Amino acid sequence: MTPTPTVPTPTLADVIGVLDTAYPPALAEPWDSVGLVAGDPADEIRKVVVAVDATAAVVDEALDSGAQLLLVHHPLLLRGVDTVGAHTPKGALLHRLIRGGCALFSAHTNADRADPGVSDALAGALGLVNRRPLVPIPDVVTDKWVVMVPSPETARVRAALFDAGAGQLGRYSDCSWTVTSEGQFRPLAGASPARGTIGELEVVVEDRVEVIAPRSARSSILRALLAAHPYEEPAFDVFETADLPGRRGLGRVGELPRPLTLQEFTAHVASALPRTEWGVRAAGDPERIIRTVAVCGGSGDSLLDTVAKLRADAYVTADLRHHPADEHLRKDGPALVDVAHWASEQPWCAQAKGVLDARFSEVDGWDVHVTALRTDPWTVARH
Repeated sequence: MTPTPTVPTPTLADVIGVLDTAYPPALAEPWDSVGLVAGDPADEIRKVVVAVDATAAVVDEALDSGAQLLLVHHPLLLRGVDTVGAHTPKGALLHRLIRGGCALFSAHTNADRADPGVSDALAGALGLVNRRPLVPIPDVVTDKWVVMVPSPETARVRAALFDAGAGQLGRYSDCSWTVTSEGQFRPLAGASPARGTIGELEVVVEDRVEVIAPRSARSSILRALLAAHPYEEPAFDVFETADLPGRRGLGRVGELPRPLTLQEFTAHVASALPRTEWGVRAAGDPERIIRTVAVCGGSGDSLLDTVAKLRADAYVTADLRHHPADEHLRKDGPALVDVAHWASEQPWCAQAKGVLDARFSEVDGWDVHVTALRTDPWTVARH
């Protein structure tokens, strides 16, 4: 019997590659701090703990379980620091993780905007269907390059454009469109034409080559074009394409499988999310019928105007404040359902576990554990 080949144990770098694909760092807010906080990318990883926050209790659990990676949503060092000395609360946690051989990695606003992301997990926990982004962003921001090339040189120039990053369309590469036409030019004094004679009109059979390229690749595309093109002065155009909304972005909007009153929907939210002392509270007519629901994991009152324009029936988010909520309701906006910040993001932990398990579940000894510890800071409530 042929022995079953063993699956190589992934390194931390391998795991980071999977996480960065699922939650691209480029999606993060400029002020955010995401990615690897501590750990050696060359270390092997078999055991992972996932949590919303790297609290002392969570770090204890990760170290006691022998985890080599603690994956969290909220960055431990989000605000500016000038020391991670062990005499500081956060520095002490980092020292413990490093001494225990456990890396720390965070996926924050990049996970908020991903597809699927934090708000997808929240919408899924509430059973919403037909989900789409509340604030969509383009999947890829692209240019269209149009280049005129003498026909014998078309293949070489096209290949150079592809090598520089052009021609990628979804899951297809080397994409282009070409039509043959007639071009003309008259070299003037001082020119060094690759074809033609100074002062005489030159007519050339040329190909019009069109390719799509990421807008971020403009410099590399231009360098490749100028290096590969036979002409001293290549003729080309660059058009910015429309930024069409994609599946990524902040928040989600979806529909309930069946209509509920606000009173019933609030109870449904409370039963669908983990219990906290903060609880679940709603603002609006308790008998209002709720069909379309907007959600945003984490603090979402900055999106109140966006939700109102979408004419959703209810908006589920966290950390709603008195005055913005009051102004929103005075404008006859959607009903508001306010939940604990931690509770709105905790469903993401299972999603992140699924991302890693989908890639590494066949690794011997592989184990991703979602902590059952509640890292919500509120511990006492009286009603």
